[in-house]
Amino acid sequence: MFDTEDYDYDLPADLIAHAPAHKRDHSRLLVIDRKTGAFRDKFFFDLPVLLASGDLIVVNDTRVVPARLYGRKESGGLIEILVLDHPDGAGNNTLTRSCLLKSSKRPRPGSKLFFDSGVLGRVDDVLDNGLVSITFSGDCSVDSLMEEKGQMPLPPYIKRQHHDPHSGLDRERYQTVYSRNRGAVAAPTAGLHFTQDLIARLAESEISLTYITLHVGYGTFRPVRTKDIRKHDLDSEQYRIGPETASAIERTKKKGGRVIAVGTTVVRTLETAANPEGGVSAGEGRTNLLITPGFTFKVVDALITNFHLPKSSLLFLVSAFAGLGLVKEAYIRAIENGYRFYSYGDAMLAL
Repeated sequence: MFDTEDYDYDLPADLIAHAPAHKRDHSRLLVIDRKTGAFRDKFFFDLPVLLASGDLIVVNDTRVVPARLYGRKESGGLIEILVLDHPDGAGNNTLTRSCLLKSSKRPRPGSKLFFDSGVLGRVDDVLDNGLVSITFSGDCSVDSLMEEKGQMPLPPYIKRQHHDPHSGLDRERYQTVYSRNRGAVAAPTAGLHFTQDLIARLAESEISLTYITLHVGYGTFRPVRTKDIRKHDLDSEQYRIGPETASAIERTKKKGGRVIAVGTTVVRTLETAANPEGGVSAGEGRTNLLITPGFTFKVVDALITNFHLPKSSLLFLVSAFAGLGLVKEAYIRAIENGYRFYSYGDAMLAL
């Protein structure tokens, strides 16, 4: 269960979701029971009847930055960058950021890059794996340019071209309805299925919802290169748990309710901040917690998650929570029944 090959599977290409469902909460939901191994095929809007009064749903309220920008080199060649750093208080006209850069020929240190709105980039350093350090200056800040003209940093299996007409939809749908804290370079995709109407229906059923923030970084999706999954290194990501969330989790546990984590980012945040009483400690920090089978979960009682890429650290976590054998069965069932996979795809609820 620690061999990376144990987490491989074959997925028909037509099951990769390249666009979101027509309505967020009309995505399908595969419900699995960890005790009995039973499966049920539902829809996400069924969530209020699948959970119980007194349960607490924890979501990640990070906001995705439209951090993909297009520009040109001094030679005139087209470049594409993904800005990875989004520090608090950003907005200065001169800022140095780590970026992923794609071009026909990589620019050298000292090269100038030209973007819209008079934004100029200077390549300071060229690192491995397409990473570069760029200092931005000009008539407006790079943050303003991203908010005005940037494209959402969709994963590479979702194909979009420069000026793609889908980009407007992506700006809305590759963002949760409760996103508020800017800083992620990828969406916490399990939360994309929620609507304000569904949240209201959950409240009517006395199922509460609370928030943590974890700014999803590029490292979460870095390919696993090790044969033993336990030797994979996750980049650290910034998180925050407010005192109101810590109190809500404590109250839920005392009353016998369940803590329902929406997505792997929430699981990693809560388990990083777990205290001996089964609750969490409020505060800010960074986490590089890698969860693999054998991990003891102290806080999370149930998990809502999307269907993840083969051999990914996200799939390791889901398998640690629900059991590798059961997760494999669930994925086989999902494929046989035409579920949609990955970021814009359907969801799974492990109870």
